[in-house]
Amino acid sequence: MNTRTLTLVLAGLAMLGPFATDTYLPSFVALGEHFSVGPVQVQQTLSIYLFGYSLMTLFYGTLSDSFGRRPVILASLLIFITGSIGATLAPSFTWLLVFRAMQGMSAGAGMVIGQAIVRDRLSGAAAQRMIAQIMMVFGIAPAVAPVVGGLLQVAFGWRAVFGFMTAIALLLLLACQRYLPESLPVAERQPLHLGTIAGNYWKAIRHPQFLLRALAIGCCFGGFGLYIASAASFVMQVLHLPETAFAWLFLPLIGGIVIGSAINAKVAHHISTAVMIGRGFMVMALACVLNLIYTSLFVAAVPWAVLPIMLYAFGMALALPGMVMKTLDLFPKVRGLAASLQNFVQMLIFAIVSGFVAPLVFDSAFKLAAGLAVGLVASVIFWRLAAQAQPVARLA
Repeated sequence: MNTRTLTLVLAGLAMLGPFATDTYLPSFVALGEHFSVGPVQVQQTLSIYLFGYSLMTLFYGTLSDSFGRRPVILASLLIFITGSIGATLAPSFTWLLVFRAMQGMSAGAGMVIGQAIVRDRLSGAAAQRMIAQIMMVFGIAPAVAPVVGGLLQVAFGWRAVFGFMTAIALLLLLACQRYLPESLPVAERQPLHLGTIAGNYWKAIRHPQFLLRALAIGCCFGGFGLYIASAASFVMQVLHLPETAFAWLFLPLIGGIVIGSAINAKVAHHISTAVMIGRGFMVMALACVLNLIYTSLFVAAVPWAVLPIMLYAFGMALALPGMVMKTLDLFPKVRGLAASLQNFVQMLIFAIVSGFVAPLVFDSAFKLAAGLAVGLVASVIFWRLAAQAQPVARLA
């Protein structure tokens, strides 16, 4: 399989999570009306998805270390399809929560195992380049998903949105069956010994550099994720735009990611990973300052309210590929486990932001800007602490 095809397949798998997160955001009001629940309860359909996502990311990488990358991805897609069909037909709000949890518990396999596949096949600048390319293609999903979701909501209602998720997962299943190779030879797989696996997890959690780097990645993305989790309120209440206008938020967000990822991929062989991460942090810091100044002085309105967020996304795309690569490189023998744990920390932070932080700040542009800045400050602190941490022996 050539590198371009593999990149597209892995990007498609990574896109599944954002599609399940963002496509139904324009349906929040309709879901509340249909099931007679308030905005906080509707928000839990996102939170339970994210908690399920973060929980299962702990296991998918490890399972792929033992059974191979391809079988675990195919199984996860089948589970996601089942959850999507269930959500489409959900007779009550409780059942909707159950099927959203099922979606969440299966949507993260592609992202986690995809990172392991990249590191199975490539190293150094080449790996950073592919991760950046995947991020560039993956970045299209959050831009397209809410726009498509808004159109489906207006034309056919919220059930059609979950039907769309089913169709996307079916297409991915067919693509993986045909185009996704197995990257982990049987001879290199780890025995599924629960004691050994638990010991490796414990060693990873106690590994100062790994844990601090994972927290840095999670906080960096968590600030960005605050706007994704708050999208419905930000677009319709803060910016006073209709449910079909989510592109005003997501196109700038994803435009920043795509441009930053393209530049990252282009210069990966010429600029060191450490320098690229530093530049990404500087761009994100500038974006946070501009965002705080604007939202404190003016009433939020497009396009000015979303331009600083676009700049933040650009800086994040410069920094994250290198941050992920350096984190996974700490455990070269069990990359699946490392990818699982790193993604678990990232998505757990995202879930906490979605379930507890977003409801406190999504009614104010300035509060959202402050939340973004707090996430970045925490990320910088964790990354610097990781650089100062005493090196520890790698996992076998």
